[in-house]
Amino acid sequence: MCLFCFCSLLRGLFASHYTETHYREDGSAVTGAHNFTNNCYYHGEVQGHPYSDVTLSACPDLRGFIALENKTFIIEPASGHDAGVHFIYRVEELRLTTGACGHGFNMSSVATENHIKSPFQSFHTRHKRHTQKTTKYVELIIVADNREFQKQGKDLEKVKQRLAEIANYVDKFYRALNIRVALVGLEVWSDSDKCPITQDPFTTLHEFLDWRKVKLLPQRRHDNAQLISGVYFQGTTIGMAPIMSMCTMEQSGGIVMDHSENPLGAAVTLAHELGHNFGMNHDTPERGCGCRMTVDRGGCIMTPSTGYPFPTVFSTCSKKDLAASLEKGVGMCLYNMPEVKVLYGGQKCGNGYVEEGEECDCGEPEECMNPCCNATTCTLKGEAVCAHGQCCEDCKLKLAGTLCRESSNSCDLPEFCTGASPHCPSNVYLHDGHACHNVEGYCYNGICQTHEQQCITLWGQGAKPAPGICFERVNSAGDPYGNCGKDSKGSFAKCIARDAKCGKIQCQGGANRPVIGTNAVSIETNIPLQEGGRILCRGTHVYLGDDMPDPGLVLAGTKCGANMVCLNRQCQNVSVFGVHECSGKCNGRGVCNNKKNCHCEAHWSPPFCEKSGFGGSIDSGPMRLAADSVLVAVVILVTLVSLLVAAVIVFLKRKTLLRLLFSNKKSTLEKLRSVETTRPISPIRTESRYRPTPLRKPPPKPSTTNVYKPSLLSAEPLLPPHSFHSHSLRRLPLYQPLHISHPMPASLSVGQPILPPLPADHRLLPAHMSLSPPPVPAFLSLPRQRPPYQMEQ
Repeated sequence: MCLFCFCSLLRGLFASHYTETHYREDGSAVTGAHNFTNNCYYHGEVQGHPYSDVTLSACPDLRGFIALENKTFIIEPASGHDAGVHFIYRVEELRLTTGACGHGFNMSSVATENHIKSPFQSFHTRHKRHTQKTTKYVELIIVADNREFQKQGKDLEKVKQRLAEIANYVDKFYRALNIRVALVGLEVWSDSDKCPITQDPFTTLHEFLDWRKVKLLPQRRHDNAQLISGVYFQGTTIGMAPIMSMCTMEQSGGIVMDHSENPLGAAVTLAHELGHNFGMNHDTPERGCGCRMTVDRGGCIMTPSTGYPFPTVFSTCSKKDLAASLEKGVGMCLYNMPEVKVLYGGQKCGNGYVEEGEECDCGEPEECMNPCCNATTCTLKGEAVCAHGQCCEDCKLKLAGTLCRESSNSCDLPEFCTGASPHCPSNVYLHDGHACHNVEGYCYNGICQTHEQQCITLWGQGAKPAPGICFERVNSAGDPYGNCGKDSKGSFAKCIARDAKCGKIQCQGGANRPVIGTNAVSIETNIPLQEGGRILCRGTHVYLGDDMPDPGLVLAGTKCGANMVCLNRQCQNVSVFGVHECSGKCNGRGVCNNKKNCHCEAHWSPPFCEKSGFGGSIDSGPMRLAADSVLVAVVILVTLVSLLVAAVIVFLKRKTLLRLLFSNKKSTLEKLRSVETTRPISPIRTESRYRPTPLRKPPPKPSTTNVYKPSLLSAEPLLPPHSFHSHSLRRLPLYQPLHISHPMPASLSVGQPILPPLPADHRLLPAHMSLSPPPVPAFLSLPRQRPPYQMEQ
């Protein structure tokens, strides 16, 4: 059979911050970057077979596999022959140790179809993000223990090459799920093991995960770490990993036994254990999983046991499990693309990665479909500003504040375009310890962990947590059915009362039996009450053996009391996460994210939410569109202009009214003067329609004041000049003063005209009472009634 394969050099397998570490005999670490000029990893397909897969390595010899029409062929150098001689044989002939995964957490078909899907949908109602359409990136570190180093002849370069080949296969497997696996580091324990490695896979797993958390994570940022061990584990176990633990500090990792001469064997086991980290369960017969590879051709990767033929694809059950986990919040760290400034193998236009010096890269010219990018030169076309990214549309950057990644659950935070980059900011979520679901739980690694959620997962709809007495009584036993995990000696640990809600989960209601798999049974306990009656407590036990983590234990991060959370099987104060100190710097106008930065409300500016702004954080971009600022500015400007115009109009109208008013006054006075020249009026008023309001109080009356009483018809001056003191009023009253002690003459009871205007019912004094009025002063305006003053003599 003659096959023609089209393969392209693999780019992106090694991240730009990829490092390699080994140890000298004295235990000192040697860390350095890889030589990126020697890329020898290829992916491709067979000509004329679009559904075929080819994965090859040419470092230093040709090695790999070809999957074609339900057949898989292995290529490897022929040992004992001249250089360049290779064997091609069927995968059935691969010398592969038959083994099983240590994880026995199986799911039944009934559970998958009727129970598992609905709990996720009912518990988290904010499934907005299209997780399957977004490419995820696993930044992986692979560690080889000292036994593996010895097994490869203590050849450091051979060990590194083998680990890189394993990663190349795994990346190929996960591409079908829209997941890329990028190596960020290789570590070889060339002197001695850095944590206890034994034949007990359970102990080895926990020791490795503890070492990763304490030693590896602080030194090198990564999402997941896998141990390749040369130790043969007890029984049939060839790998083990916690389920649904991707991106967590405590459990994002696994162990793999290197059980085959060909690295393909360890690669499929690593892909299997990585699947458990993603939340994938075994493809058991009762689940009815669809697999395009028949059992006799190897089946699918998540089959419970691995032998030969070799599985290279994922089943429909695995895809459903992955989708459910991602929607729930597993893998919150996988949405940021690793830096690709310098890729393994050097820079090349047409590899699909925008590298340093390139404006865009849409692949080879014959496959490029991007209208913004020139595939030949990897430069932008015409007036294009961008060509790739969720914040690039029609070759232009989206406005700052445009939503580019929605929140997937109540502990996730949305991300927004910055207006300066075509890529969506890396995914962020609420800081561990933030309250969620109406304070029923706390966020932990981007997931809202509650007892109710776990009861629904185990027992289906209608399940709820049992009363506290169930947790205390059952978990104080320290046996397989009630415990707080295992101690360092592998024995079941009793729960003290304080930690009881962090042991085995106790539920009520739900289905008649656990919905998590056929190997799970119900453990029911009746607890009598002092006041009479009994309480039914329902726990679960999964027959996994002594070397498997118990899925029936309460998950880390679950609320176990007011302001208390489960961590390391202990009920601790939520302050252990430091969330209160972090949120305190947000001035009550934002929340703290997992990077310990404030995510501000819509109208406040990061980093501390103390000034007005557009919300969001320095990690996730502004919450509001930049166009909002223009709109706000326009609204403010229009408002100011409107107020200014209104003020001018009011001013002009006021000025016009005043002009009309003074004009009317002038006309009235002129009429008054004309009337006064023809009609004599009395200078004395006895009454008025207006109550006078004096502008100022009259001067105080001294104790010796005399009242001046002039004659009404006297021709003498009304008041002699000498009757005023220096502080007396200098202005003569307009009317004849009267004293209240004298009776008013009858002749003064006639009406008095009021000026201006003249009332219609006014009457003039009789002719014999008229007096010549004094001349009207030039400055006189409207006449004002003044009260008679008492003048000093």
